[in-house]
Amino acid sequence: MSIRRLPAHLVNRIAAGEVVERPAAALKELVENAIDAGATQVAVSLAGGGIDRIEVADDGCGMAPAEMALALERHATSKLPDEAIDAVTTLGFRGEALPSIASVARLTIESRERGRDGWSRTVDNGDLMAEAPAAIPPGTRVRVEGLFAKVPARRKFLRSERSEYAACVDVVKRLAMARPDIGFSLDHGGRRTLLVPPGESGPDRVAALTDRALADASVGVDFEREGVRLTGVAGLPTFNRGVADHQYLFVNGRPVKDRLLVGAVRGAYADMLARDRHAVVALFLEVPPGEVDVNVHPAKTEVRFRDPGLVRGLIVSGLRRALDEAGQGRAPLASVAALGSWRSESDLAQAWPVQPVQSRVWDNRPSFAAPPPMARAESSHEAAPEAINHPMGVARGQIAQTYIVAEAEDGLVLVDQHAAHERLVLERMRRAVEAGEAASQALLLPEVVELDESACDRLEARILDLSAFGLELERFGATAMLVRATPAVLGAGDIKGLVTDLADELAAHGEVLSLKERIDAVAGTMACHGSVRAGRVLSVAEMNALLREMEVTPHSGQCNHGRPTWVKLAHGDIEKLFGRK
Repeated sequence: MSIRRLPAHLVNRIAAGEVVERPAAALKELVENAIDAGATQVAVSLAGGGIDRIEVADDGCGMAPAEMALALERHATSKLPDEAIDAVTTLGFRGEALPSIASVARLTIESRERGRDGWSRTVDNGDLMAEAPAAIPPGTRVRVEGLFAKVPARRKFLRSERSEYAACVDVVKRLAMARPDIGFSLDHGGRRTLLVPPGESGPDRVAALTDRALADASVGVDFEREGVRLTGVAGLPTFNRGVADHQYLFVNGRPVKDRLLVGAVRGAYADMLARDRHAVVALFLEVPPGEVDVNVHPAKTEVRFRDPGLVRGLIVSGLRRALDEAGQGRAPLASVAALGSWRSESDLAQAWPVQPVQSRVWDNRPSFAAPPPMARAESSHEAAPEAINHPMGVARGQIAQTYIVAEAEDGLVLVDQHAAHERLVLERMRRAVEAGEAASQALLLPEVVELDESACDRLEARILDLSAFGLELERFGATAMLVRATPAVLGAGDIKGLVTDLADELAAHGEVLSLKERIDAVAGTMACHGSVRAGRVLSVAEMNALLREMEVTPHSGQCNHGRPTWVKLAHGDIEKLFGRK
């Protein structure tokens, strides 16, 4: 078969496949154009989940008729006044969105500059259908109808209307988070599903678009290093989700989905969340334009950093510092479901059907004949301490030799003694490691680890960095590394697996943070085994000492596995249990 040039319409459809793979992608491009046009209000209307119709209206600068015609040509854009593609400050810059959409759908653009008449232009799957004057307010309105209607090979791969609509909502939410100064609205099938006013603060906009409860269960993030700044909102570890779709990441105001950033967030919460739980965050990274490449993919959702190690370290350190400043953390109050599980006297009578005691002295109600509770309170000849000025309260007793009951000024505190002490031991170990270089354990017989040459090169370049963690390596030929010592906290672990994973991590991130994270994980396991076990009887003095240390220890609100270490029953909750409120 001889080589030939593809027809222009086929070239456009092939190119459109890189930019517009579903309605959400087309919507993203149109809303980004509205933001770049200086809009203060963006209105989105959908039909059929965006498959049947997408309409985006803004009050931006608008376009002249000649500019509208040029905007529908490939690689025509107003966002690159010169050829400095490494200094892009707008969301769009490639000049591919509108012609790509117009090649696979019916596209109508209506636009008007202030002080001039409006104009309309309609293109149906690449063919100009009509153009005429239009009566619209200043700004631009773009309508996309019948996406992929004439490209059945692409349309059959679209998901259900509900799935496509959910993807469109996610796109609008992410762009609205990035620009709290702009108002956004979203209608679907004639029903208003999203409305946020302009001029909101960043945290308020994030809470409005995610969960209102996030405002009280989050900390602000503001951290800067070497000209790179990280701001945003980080949810407390106790406020988490089962999926990672509540992690919103932005680079220079651009929503991105980057493995480096996602991995950094996971690393920051590594010992504070269970493996199947995910943090809720909205993080905004401000990087000098010359230090980040946004021209990686036509969809513009992927980026590359000149110094990925700096970016990852900044995110991990910034999130850690913000969470540390939260103190011992806010444990969740007793949930409605938990309060509803408290049993009344009648419930106890059904659970323990015993014969009443026939006596003139004893009350013969069944509840009084129930088995004795598994709890204890230590007798004391001295007066019990007051619960004033102690956030965690003062210990009053122990339940099932597992839970500490403490009285605080504003309620009742229940503490899981094992989970709490587990966190305290881990933080002590961390402070000991940070005080100086990590201790290393020399191997009686050095171990040789076989790797490919490129992996050995990466490890050899980081020998000095790794030695600071207690891992002593030496090049042993072209395809092997000699391990002379390992971090003492790792004990007798899988040396080959450690070195291999480090090499893979260096290939992905060029960083040694995985070693620190591995040490943290092992330290967490050691802390678990060295902490106070459930079933151990504690004295009142020991319980109070545990509570006082929790008040000054970071992250004491959750154990190393992400479970809460304490909950509080407010006075109001207790009154509700007894029908007083």
